[in-house]
Formats: sequence, C-alpha cells, structure tokens
Amino acid sequence: MKSRFVLIAFLLATCGAIAQQPINSATVNELIDKLAPPRALTRSMRNLTPEPRKIDLMIQFDFNSARLQETSKPLLASLAEAMGSERIKALRFKVEGHTDAVGKAGYNQQLSEKRAQSVLEFLSNKGVERDRLTAEGKGASELLLPDKPDAMENRRVRITTLN
Repeated sequence: MKSRFVLIAFLLATCGAIAQQPINSATVNELIDKLAPPRALTRSMRNLTPEPRKIDLMIQFDFNSARLQETSKPLLASLAEAMGSERIKALRFKVEGHTDAVGKAGYNQQLSEKRAQSVLEFLSNKGVERDRLTAEGKGASELLLPDKPDAMENRRVRITTLN
C-alpha cells in the first residue's frame, strides 16, 4: 500500500514538472490554441468570465542582456503571427519577464523589465499593435521552479491574456 502511495506521489510530481516546462517551440496554431479563450459549450456558460490564459516561453537572451538571441526569434515570430489571427486578434496581452534567483533582486528586476520590453518591441515590429501589449518585469518574484532557484526554466517570458 505504501509503495502505491509513493508511486502516485512520484507520478503527480512528475506530471506537475512536465506541465510547468516553458515552451521552446510551437506552431502558430498551437500558440493560438493555448491563448484563445475556451469556447462555451452551453448557454449557461456564456456569462462566465474566462480565466486569463498564460503560456511560458523559453526565450533566450544574451548573458546579462536584454538582447534576444537568434534562436528565440522564430518562436516570437510565430507568436506575433498567432496574435494576428482571427481567434485572438481582439485580445490584449501582458508580456512578463522572469529571471532566476541568481544575483541581486534589484538587478534581476531591472533586467526582467528590459527583457519584457525587448519582447514587446519584437512583437510590435512584427505587426502586433502596441496598444494590445504591456510589458512587466517580475524579477525572481515568481519562480517557476521555486525548489530550484537557479534553474534555467525560471528564466522565461510569460504571455498572459488581459481580456
């Protein structure tokens, strides 16, 4: 009985870790599906306000910099294209920059703000209207993996729907 409990706990922990992994690559349609509000299935659900949708993207920057690495630009280009799609073109988005917990909190906060702004600029240059985007730096205040404060997965950009 105890071994079953341990196995179930392990599986739940593993599933949670997998679900938390930031996205390294995705198609335009996959990004649309992740950001689009769920379609109401019944009339009784029409008056419910959908929860904001969030996706974590593994966006790479040069070390100690807000300069996007070339390897991250295809994912951001797909995101810009998705944001122009019929299903989500009416939505507004928050671009959050996140860092790991290595370094001083004030510096990490400033760096995360610059990185969020860098992603916002990229999306805007790809045709996403600026008034649909807002940037916010979170520093290390919302670690994706709090038990691993220096993990690469903590260094990410989160896209959240605002409406």
